[in-house]
Amino acid sequence: MNASRIARALLLAAPLVASLTSATPLAAQGAAPHAEAITASRMRADLMFLAGDGFRGRLTDTPENALALEWIKARFEWLGLAPRGSGGSYFAPYNLITSTLGTTNELAVDWGTATSRHVVGGDFHPRFHSATGRASGAVAFVGFGISAPALQHDDLAGDVRGKILLMLDNEPGVNDPASPFDGVVNSEYANQLRKTLAAQARGAAGVLFVADVHNRQGEEDFDGATRAYWPATPMRLPRYTLASWMQQVHIPAGQISMALAEQLVKGTGKSLVTLARAAESSRAPLVLPGVSVTITTALQRTVVPDRNVVAMLEGSDPVLKDEYVLIAAHPDHNGADGAQIFNGADDNGSGTVGLLAIADAYARAAAQGIRPKRSILFVALNSEERGPLMGAWGYVEAPVVPLARTVAMLNMDMIGRNEEIPPNGGARFRGLPVQSADANRNSVNLYGFSRSNTLTAAIERSNAAIKLTLEKRYDNNISQLLRRTDMWAFQQSGVPAVTFATGLHPDYHRVEDRPERIEYDKMERIVRLVHQASWDLANAPDRPALNKR
Repeated sequence: MNASRIARALLLAAPLVASLTSATPLAAQGAAPHAEAITASRMRADLMFLAGDGFRGRLTDTPENALALEWIKARFEWLGLAPRGSGGSYFAPYNLITSTLGTTNELAVDWGTATSRHVVGGDFHPRFHSATGRASGAVAFVGFGISAPALQHDDLAGDVRGKILLMLDNEPGVNDPASPFDGVVNSEYANQLRKTLAAQARGAAGVLFVADVHNRQGEEDFDGATRAYWPATPMRLPRYTLASWMQQVHIPAGQISMALAEQLVKGTGKSLVTLARAAESSRAPLVLPGVSVTITTALQRTVVPDRNVVAMLEGSDPVLKDEYVLIAAHPDHNGADGAQIFNGADDNGSGTVGLLAIADAYARAAAQGIRPKRSILFVALNSEERGPLMGAWGYVEAPVVPLARTVAMLNMDMIGRNEEIPPNGGARFRGLPVQSADANRNSVNLYGFSRSNTLTAAIERSNAAIKLTLEKRYDNNISQLLRRTDMWAFQQSGVPAVTFATGLHPDYHRVEDRPERIEYDKMERIVRLVHQASWDLANAPDRPALNKR
């Protein structure tokens, strides 16, 4: 990105600031001030720039992504918003990690009379989050390996110290909409890294994962899964995780094939599928007779610095200004593959320019002495596509203000199209009913609506004059849409949060997701709704709360 493009980026910001103090009609009673400044034409100009070919898809850890963050920072600065990042800056840094295989990764199984060795490309591979090291011990089958005291569920009850724990992927009730974990959505308890940390906390020496065989159909292609997980050549889209998470793991963790797991449990007199079905309700660890294992893992780590962009408008109330309404969007996308550029206009250039438009409206009001009672945080959460949700998790791991004082998080992710689910759409649209774009012209989805009745009700009140159709339909859906946007990390950290999204469409994660395909008039109404909802929440006497579960 050359200097002329940088200059153009700053020039796009400058006219907005020049007009902040111009005479503009004040908002009607109860209406968010300067909502009229949020216009389709301004957002279109911003999106044509941000989702243009020059930014080459804004992939994490590229110069173009870095410049996109600088552009957002420049806009916040021009608007006169206060920096709330590290050291008085607008940037809140965190580190990502990528991993590659080292020289020795092996699982040795001592059967008593013989030893078998299993390597990458066979029946074993290390998991991305594994520590580098070696661990030996007896093997205990521990069901799903979940410790969830809040749900009165503990697969690790009993003495697992010094043992290698064999555990199933996922969680109980994975196909049960009434599951106490998260219905058919995978809860954080199902996360392999979190399972590994729970096992480590109980003194386990290592962890082996196996597919939850009773929930699967057909033969397992373990070799294909290994090649996809550890490809021979570097991936164009690297897999990242938070460095702060990786630093907590001190034991080796691997995945084994169902065939090998079947042999390991043979001495119990029960099949793997029988044990797996029993694990839906039973809890006690089962030591596997006649076998012990040694796990050896070697992973090479690369630290990748990353950062979010954070600005603040201070509230007017001397007490409530220490509470915050957080408005967010992720600016990153999937980069370019040679001449093919994944511009990410809807995903998520649309939410990003919406964030800037709301920041502009608040800055205009502040220039006339109009501020909400609570403070407003504007956060561009980077690297949503990688990990995923790396910027969001990085934020909640090291929030710029206490999460306990964050009243609500309003996230915008893909707000520029009409949801369109084609027949036979494949894995991208799994679990979503076929529907046309025409049927969704006035619709915006609320992901997370079911987790805070008070927040959802507040948004519905804010929508009274705007009259969008608020769709509440995907929180308990196998599409996993509930956990696929940045609001998930905030909800899991105790903050009432919701994502505004117009939904998936055939251009999702395709090169066709370009600015000229955006429904700008509809996008204007959605951004005005988020602006109004944030204003209402920032001035309300009461805070929204997460539902008790």
